[in-house]
Amino acid sequence: MAFISKDFRSPGEAWVKTEEGWERLKVLECGGKRKRHSSEGTEVGSTSEGEEEESGSMPPHYHITIRCTREIAGFNGLTEAVKRLDFRRSVRDRKRFHYICAFLLLVSNKGIASLPGSAQRQLLQMVEEVASHVNDSQQHPNVLRGLALKLEHIVNQENQKCWGKPLGSTYLWQEHVARIRRIQRVASQIEIREPDPEAKPKLHELPEECVREIILCIADHRDLESAAQAWGTMAKLVSEQRIWRELTRFHFNQRQINTILELDKIKQMGETKDWKQIYHQLRRTYGVNDDYQFAEVLALCRSCCCLFWPSDGHPCIVDQSPDYKQRVEEAGGQLALAQPVPPAQFLKYFSL
Repeated sequence: MAFISKDFRSPGEAWVKTEEGWERLKVLECGGKRKRHSSEGTEVGSTSEGEEEESGSMPPHYHITIRCTREIAGFNGLTEAVKRLDFRRSVRDRKRFHYICAFLLLVSNKGIASLPGSAQRQLLQMVEEVASHVNDSQQHPNVLRGLALKLEHIVNQENQKCWGKPLGSTYLWQEHVARIRRIQRVASQIEIREPDPEAKPKLHELPEECVREIILCIADHRDLESAAQAWGTMAKLVSEQRIWRELTRFHFNQRQINTILELDKIKQMGETKDWKQIYHQLRRTYGVNDDYQFAEVLALCRSCCCLFWPSDGHPCIVDQSPDYKQRVEEAGGQLALAQPVPPAQFLKYFSL
């Protein structure tokens, strides 16, 4: 809560009033800025001031506690992490869109109603931002419809609890239901606009070499099968062995491929291998890493235990303390590299 006057219970945080309510200053200083309001009700900062604030703001990052010890006792808050990593504004970044949608789907499967009220509001605002982005860009309507169906299932499930309403604030739940209804309305009214009929060149006018290069960029076998059903030329190209061979080498290493090639039913193929069959055999044996579908994944800096977006960077102890790197090298160690954090691993840092 925000402490208006001095109070012995205050932790010493500086609070700022925004359009969404009171927020801690240290959260606003990290990542994108939101409009602030002065005590007179006017917005603070003109366009030039806003540009100066934006240029001087720190990149989105969030320090986490990986392991609690006797000396270090920390708590990772999902609401603060989502705000400080700027998830809501990152929805409109095409590199981060699928990562955030996968995160929202995982949280929905775990149950939004079990989260704190501030986390519920923040996550539903993110889904509403996804709906607005899909409606504006005319892309990924299936992702939005999947989230809308999941939210509808949650509403129906929660309305059956505790004599027809969920536990907690009635006003907050009514606000959530109204927001979910808006999301469902947007999802049901989206109509994909056809491109300009005079725009050139069209896909079917491209030579096969160009279409083949487009297909080679697809990393999901389901998308390949859908493309084959859409157009005869694509069906002919998708049936080529090279497409499935490159897809197999993209998802699996040579050791895994050699293990499958030693199977009797694969040896019976002779010198001409059916790479589509080999790919599906590898997929059933080892599984496919879904992290490849994300153009950008959150990273964890092992030096300072900080989550950040690789394209933005973060204020690291290695850069801020020139002696740190030297001390590590003198101790015979190596600087730890940042490791990727997929959505499922990201949720494990919080007690959900």
